[in-house]
Amino acid sequence: MTVETYKVLTNGVQIPRIGLGVWKAENNEQVVNAVKWAIEAGYRMIDTASVYKNEEGVGRGIKESGIAREDLFVTSKVYNDEQGYDETLKAFDQSLERLGLDYLDLYLIHWPVADKYKETWRAMEKLYKDGRVRAIGVSNFHPHHLEDLMFSAEIKPMMNQVELHPRLNQKALHAFCQANDIAVTAYSPLGHGTILENQLLQTIADKYGKTIPQVILRWDVQNDVIVIPKSVNQDRIISNLAIFDFELSKEDMVAIDTLHTGERVNKNPDTFLIER
Repeated sequence: MTVETYKVLTNGVQIPRIGLGVWKAENNEQVVNAVKWAIEAGYRMIDTASVYKNEEGVGRGIKESGIAREDLFVTSKVYNDEQGYDETLKAFDQSLERLGLDYLDLYLIHWPVADKYKETWRAMEKLYKDGRVRAIGVSNFHPHHLEDLMFSAEIKPMMNQVELHPRLNQKALHAFCQANDIAVTAYSPLGHGTILENQLLQTIADKYGKTIPQVILRWDVQNDVIVIPKSVNQDRIISNLAIFDFELSKEDMVAIDTLHTGERVNKNPDTFLIER
């Protein structure tokens, strides 16, 4: 199957199928350079969050890259202790100020804080209606969170960004999102490196003359999952983008699916407490 380099969200907005994640990238030359290297290599999406504390550096990288703002897709997220209606509107303004931007392409609720995410969503809907963000969505939401949110929402989430990798392939969640026209983005798509020594993946990578990360990222995009691998290494940033010049066979796609164990490398949204 040929995979286009972008996906169209339910409201018609185009989102690149791969972007640069910057979680844990330091808010100095490290994140500035990562963003500039990514844009130079051909990335057009950068994914950050207020809790990453590197929005200023991301904004600098974007500015110094010299690329037109409208050619980039920038995502940020409202964190747990910023949730609530008024709080979210304020947090959005602060993110824009740190990034040095006039609007965001995508704004997400970072985690489903039980007693707050509906009010937070109401603020997201206002930001969207006011034209300050081109698309809105959530992160780390299980199907039961999404059902609860959609019951009272005026606008359905356009994105759910979740931990997803071969050991946690999220098939049931992805099927639920597809049935509800919600796009899925995989964060930690390489499982924090925990699967990069896997022999099955190495065999498949050798078959295509690719690296294990390239195989995993290709598996994602062929499954209609957007990916945001994090790296601050220029060579890896470039390498991670080289996934549109080969195609995994159906057999290899199924083989990768067998690596699922349900093992997480991040928090479970049902048990995650406010931490900062």
